[in-house]
Amino acid sequence: MADDPSAADRNVEIWKIKKLIKSLEAARGNGTSMISLIIPPKDQISRVAKMLADEFGTASNIKSRVNRLSVLGAITSVQQRLKLYNKDEGKEKKVNIDFEPFKPINTSLYLCDNKFHTEALTALLSDDSKFGFIVIDGSGALFGTLQGNTREVLHKFTVDLPKKHGRGGQSALRFARLRMEKRHNYVRKVAETAVQLFVSNDKVNVAGMVLAGSADFKTELSQSDMFDPRLQAKVLKLVDISYGGGENGFNQAIELSAEVLSNVKFIQEKKLIGRYFDEISQDTGKYCFGVEDTLKALEMGAVEILIVYENLDTMRYILRLHGAESNGAENDEKTLYLTPEQEKDKSHFTDKETGQEHELIESMPLLEWFANNYKKFGATLEIVTDKSQGVPVCQGLWRHRGILRYRVDFQGMEYQGENDEIFDLDDY
Repeated sequence: MADDPSAADRNVEIWKIKKLIKSLEAARGNGTSMISLIIPPKDQISRVAKMLADEFGTASNIKSRVNRLSVLGAITSVQQRLKLYNKDEGKEKKVNIDFEPFKPINTSLYLCDNKFHTEALTALLSDDSKFGFIVIDGSGALFGTLQGNTREVLHKFTVDLPKKHGRGGQSALRFARLRMEKRHNYVRKVAETAVQLFVSNDKVNVAGMVLAGSADFKTELSQSDMFDPRLQAKVLKLVDISYGGGENGFNQAIELSAEVLSNVKFIQEKKLIGRYFDEISQDTGKYCFGVEDTLKALEMGAVEILIVYENLDTMRYILRLHGAESNGAENDEKTLYLTPEQEKDKSHFTDKETGQEHELIESMPLLEWFANNYKKFGATLEIVTDKSQGVPVCQGLWRHRGILRYRVDFQGMEYQGENDEIFDLDDY
């Protein structure tokens, strides 16, 4: 996971989409005033604009005045591509959310309803990692990819290898040498072709590799010095197939490797968590956990990989301190990081001396703040599930942690100022 920053960024985008879908599914409106609009790739904006204009004319005939105005307003809002919302006191708020998905949605949709239709968006949440396949046997090799439900043959070629020679004498040795030489050249050609197809810009372009075949060529390839080490590291499974090679062999290889491919994210998470605990067990000092140390390490630019539990419920609050200006305080703001249990204690939001409430400037889930800001600190963000690590380490301080670029002595660091960011860790 962390070896490929682009894959990590993609996982962050998936988390953002998941959060957006959840909020859209919960929204409800009057009549049919909520519009769901999806424009597939290569569709014409002009066609969609004309369709909206036609819908505006149709909606003008709605008998119910309230519903008519709501629908017309919604269509106008879509036409103008409003990206912000405004709220009139005591009235419904107008919301318009438009975004370009990180991968195509190959469907077209326009619906007016009392809810948003998010069914097509859930396809964005599926783990459509691309996997590379090499099907190799004595008759030829096939190179393909599998992404979601789509398989693609990238390249294939046949080979005419000499059979074992039954005659004895010196000819047998010569034929055996020629056969091994051709076999060696064949494996080398497969290895070189694999680099051409599965390595782009010096990076492997697939999440994992499957080597398949009916003979021992796949094993020979996987162990060969000619096989690029970057691809060797991506090999998930060697598959024995009964069909020989070609596309039939490709199809069978996909079937026989389905289980290991479905567990790739789980395996990657376990590997990442394992690396984190290796840093702890080896006492390298290149790790952090808890809000305070993690944020300080981020500010220092020391965090290489920020690991956050996907169900992190900590909130980030920015408060303007009551009476700070009159007291001559240089910084009239403070930042709080509170769990739901800590939020119940209202003393976090009030002045201890006067009992008056501080002004709330901003509040957002800490995970959302991480997702919006991790790149500013030069870190990679990995959002992990509890399946790969067990419940105990998802609790308390372990819900956010980091693998560091260099050793940091947190105990030796001096924390200054009463108005620094406030961390309430008693309940962690």
